Amino acid sequence: MNTIIYWFRNDLRLADNAALTRACAAATHILPVYCHPPDAVTPWGFARAGAHRRHFLASALADLASQLRSRGSDLIELQGQPQDILRRVATAVGATSIFCEMIAAPEEAGEIAALRMSGISIDTIWHSTLLSPAELPFAPERMPDVFSAFRHALERAEVLPAVPLPIPATIPPLPDLPTLPGAVLQSAALPELKPEARSSFPYHLPAFSGGATAANVHLDQYFARKLAHTYKATRNGLSGTDYSSKFSPWLASGALSPRTAYAALKRFEAEHGANDGSYWLWFELLWRDYFRILHLKHGLKLYRARGLSSQADPAHHPDALARWRAGKTGEPLIDAGMRELAATGYLSNRLRQNVASYLIHDLGCDWRAGAAWFEAQLIDYDVYSNQGNWLYIAGRGTNPRDGRRFNPQKQARDYDPQGHYRALWSSG
Repeated sequence: MNTIIYWFRNDLRLADNAALTRACAAATHILPVYCHPPDAVTPWGFARAGAHRRHFLASALADLASQLRSRGSDLIELQGQPQDILRRVATAVGATSIFCEMIAAPEEAGEIAALRMSGISIDTIWHSTLLSPAELPFAPERMPDVFSAFRHALERAEVLPAVPLPIPATIPPLPDLPTLPGAVLQSAALPELKPEARSSFPYHLPAFSGGATAANVHLDQYFARKLAHTYKATRNGLSGTDYSSKFSPWLASGALSPRTAYAALKRFEAEHGANDGSYWLWFELLWRDYFRILHLKHGLKLYRARGLSSQADPAHHPDALARWRAGKTGEPLIDAGMRELAATGYLSNRLRQNVASYLIHDLGCDWRAGAAWFEAQLIDYDVYSNQGNWLYIAGRGTNPRDGRRFNPQKQARDYDPQGHYRALWSSG
């Protein structure tokens, strides 16, 4: 008998899951698990995972558990540091190895290193990008640092994503389950949240809940309504469910794979034709790949205060950070965006850039504090993209210019000329 633990990380799906597919082929019994980290407070004084993130994750895990149960398996939710709890669970069930997604961010890579140090066999498989590192026309350590050069190199080489993998035909049964250390037998209690009708991603509604079921329904309806053709023209919108694709929350949790999204895009273009709008969806998916491959090249350097730059460490002003977080800076567009983020766990890309710029360049705060606040609040928090985008705005990443500073008054005139968005979020 060969018992394997499958550790779900940021890949909360059964379809197009290369690591799970390999585990199913290698095991006679599989124990699917998810590890909830202990509650933590950031160096900036707030909880690392806020209520919106936790609620959206809970619905994604419930959907995953339902899919596993329909195939004779289940999902065991654990509470604790993975390097501690998984070692004890492996011993309890007699597991020979752990299979999981490879994540190149330092903390996640450190979890794997600690487990290996304890003597556990771990197979990690990279499956979070459209293109695997081995398919690129360059080694990751030689990737172009500037996104446009990265994109042009891929398009010149005509490298295309592989066809998404199907759900494994059979998921091996669970092993005999003793009392598991640290097991969460039912979902942890979550703080009650009032549904927010103004939200651009109303995750309290079934159509926007976490999990692969809602993700695939959303994908189908998005292309059925031909919204891809208008994506480039509407993507800078500030409010509403249709101005952008809204794929990001499901991509971030892994309930939706980028290759599944790309395959749906290509089917749409084959039937309805390609245009600038549909191309821009590919463009945005490539940005997502870029930030991931960038981690393979630069790793921990992306998490230094100075980032990849030679600048001095940033200054910080706790009172200014507190006003920014509360939407009380006195700048109407910025305050509206921060109120929306706090109330819904979501914010348009245009406003993410604006509020980040304001914190860094107008309030003189440490960019890492803003990145941590986004991590706590955003339902579509993604470690790679969050770090890459904050570095970009701060001018401490790979971008050739010295950061991106936005003028909020001009941005309001350009993107909220009638003041509708500011009026919508004039209060929290």
